[in-house]
Amino acid sequence: MFVRTERLFLRPGWPEDLDDLIEAFSDEQVQRTVAVRMLPRTREAVREYLARPRDPRLPHFFMYLRGAHGARLVGGIGLGKSGDDVEVGYWIASGYRGRGYALEALRAVVDQARALGYHRLIAKHFVDSNASVRVLEAAGFQDTGTEHLRYSAARGEEAPAHLFVIDLDRRKAGADEQSGIALSA
Repeated sequence: MFVRTERLFLRPGWPEDLDDLIEAFSDEQVQRTVAVRMLPRTREAVREYLARPRDPRLPHFFMYLRGAHGARLVGGIGLGKSGDDVEVGYWIASGYRGRGYALEALRAVVDQARALGYHRLIAKHFVDSNASVRVLEAAGFQDTGTEHLRYSAARGEEAPAHLFVIDLDRRKAGADEQSGIALSA
């Protein structure tokens, strides 16, 4: 599965991405934003990560910035199971933060999740990431007011995280009503 946005190409990882991924995964700031387990850092571990079978209903993408001089890895985004919920998570490489890439990719993945038939997505972010709050809210996620501890391997401990939710059915209906498209039952 591939997704093209205004500036980005979202796609699965390929073996030729190995060096880009090792560089990005070696960044401590990237590791700290990823919940639960650390991203692989060795060549062999990244190869195994890329070769792992993926559920087509839970896509993982790498964000590549398209440009005249080739594509550059700017981050990653994907869907995963979190109990009974489907969770979206993302990371942005240090040199590319603050440029709107996370929001652009998140909006595209929300649309992809809707096309896959999901009715709701959740997102969790560590409370020390104010940028994530802005991105999630701009993409239509709502803060549930729920805070809980979430383990982070890179932090070596649990850290407080907030839970955000987006109702995909309501957002789609609202967008269709605003565009003048009549919905029939």
